[in-house]
Amino acid sequence: MPDRNDLSEVPRPVAAGVARPGAGTPAPAGGIGAGQPAVEFRDIDIAYGKFVAVRDFSLSIAKGSFVTLLGPSGCGKTTILRSIAGLVDISGGQIMIDGRRVDDVPIYKRNIGLVFQSYALFPHKNVFDNVAFGLKYRNVPKPEIVRKVGQALEMVRLPGSEKKLPSQLSGGQQQRIALARAIVFEPQVLLLDEPLSALDANMREEMRVEIKKIQKETGITAIFVTHDQEEALSMSDRIVVMNAGAVEQIGTPQEVYETPATAFVADFLGKANMLAGTVSRSGQAMAVVLATGQTVEVACPRPLAQGSKVTVVLRPQKLSVGAAASANRLSGRVVSASYLGGSAIYEIDIGGKTSIRANAPITGRVLREGETIDVGFEPEGCVLLDEDGQRIS
Repeated sequence: MPDRNDLSEVPRPVAAGVARPGAGTPAPAGGIGAGQPAVEFRDIDIAYGKFVAVRDFSLSIAKGSFVTLLGPSGCGKTTILRSIAGLVDISGGQIMIDGRRVDDVPIYKRNIGLVFQSYALFPHKNVFDNVAFGLKYRNVPKPEIVRKVGQALEMVRLPGSEKKLPSQLSGGQQQRIALARAIVFEPQVLLLDEPLSALDANMREEMRVEIKKIQKETGITAIFVTHDQEEALSMSDRIVVMNAGAVEQIGTPQEVYETPATAFVADFLGKANMLAGTVSRSGQAMAVVLATGQTVEVACPRPLAQGSKVTVVLRPQKLSVGAAASANRLSGRVVSASYLGGSAIYEIDIGGKTSIRANAPITGRVLREGETIDVGFEPEGCVLLDEDGQRIS
């Protein structure tokens, strides 16, 4: 067995949505648009001794786009972010910004704006001096500094706060100041390292909107790191789902949610229902699958051999509770019900030691534990994975 942390022996995975450089087709990853990409990662490896933190990472990001690196702790997303900032050395590959290689360029020459999770403001400096720090370091004339700091504070909706100390500001206000400091010198790329994780739920939601609005207004290219699926889905133009130092899938929020490329993406992004089964019959566009003792029809892009082991991936929102009109119906018993206001989440035992989750709008009363219920879904409302956990295409 090869050591998965040994670069010389690790196989080079090709993630969904990624074309290898030189393979004859352009890499569509990361929000590619016309013209030269703002940022390119070319076959990046990052290792600490024998431990490989990132393997064969390739990504191309269009100018002005908002790309999120999403994954669990330890997957390599922050390491990638720190590598473009120059805070982590790469072991192999190249990092390009606007067509210029920067992985061998000193940090202070990369023109990168960085927003940290911990704000990282100077506690003894007032707001003006915190925001102006990068401009002073670049020897910008004082009148221009005053103008730019004023503009940045207007943009983050904190005008008139120049003389306040960080200790006089709330957590959300401090994060706005950190954002103003990162954008005031008009960097080529804005890096955001889990900037919302220290905020409460209401402030996180407000800051999501503010960050996205500012990114669109300035036209800056942004790379955002988070392990929060809701943040990624609501803010991103493209999402890069990472696992164990490698890319699992790249696509728009709708693509990675609706058509997960692997079992990991399906489970990590939204906790999908995953029904193991076998193919009993298959045609050109449809397959009949026996799962947990019940038969369902699912859309399938190609014929499958009878008896093939597959997994049917169903999002909770795709299940209709009590809908007799659905093409597929699964019968079960309500194990638990969680009331969410306009909707409810039901856990339903469908037999075979299998339970599924359904997120359904409330049109009448909330179902009670122990009730028998049917749930339905359409053949096109699910994704089919092979026995290796890869989407069948």
